[in-house]
Amino acid sequence: MMELHGKTFGVIGYGSLGQATAHVARAFGMDVIISERPNASVVRAGRVAFNEMLEKCDVVSLHCPLDENNIEMINGAALQKMKPTALLINTSRGGLIDEAALVNALTNGTIAGAALDVLSQEPPVNGNVLLDYCGDNLIVTPHIAWATVEARTRCLNILSDKLTLALSQ
Repeated sequence: MMELHGKTFGVIGYGSLGQATAHVARAFGMDVIISERPNASVVRAGRVAFNEMLEKCDVVSLHCPLDENNIEMINGAALQKMKPTALLINTSRGGLIDEAALVNALTNGTIAGAALDVLSQEPPVNGNVLLDYCGDNLIVTPHIAWATVEARTRCLNILSDKLTLALSQ
């Protein structure tokens, strides 16, 4: 177990979900660092360079889309920069992480643990290195936060409101 208060939480992808997650991290008393994009030539105000963020954070949380510029951005080299006590969270896109490199980092203690609800291939396939991993420092859950009755009801209500508005115009 780890006390969150006073730890450093890194956010990669600072859209609405990244901002909301940062808000929760601050509520736990964590210091929040917002990462610049990997390989960015300029670090925007209020952000830190990607590699610097990896080195400083106790928890790194991914909240960005997957595109040609960030495929496997969390690779062996990135994992080596992280603290051996660091945790990696990915609720964004599976392809952001080099899964074989993550298994290697978890096995060797390069990082302390990871929690994922996405994999490089969805639905998962037999032979995925993360699903075959037997260590106690990895949690893999389904990417189905939308599946609760309340979430589905909320989505239907939003859809209904938008349809009603569109039809009334």
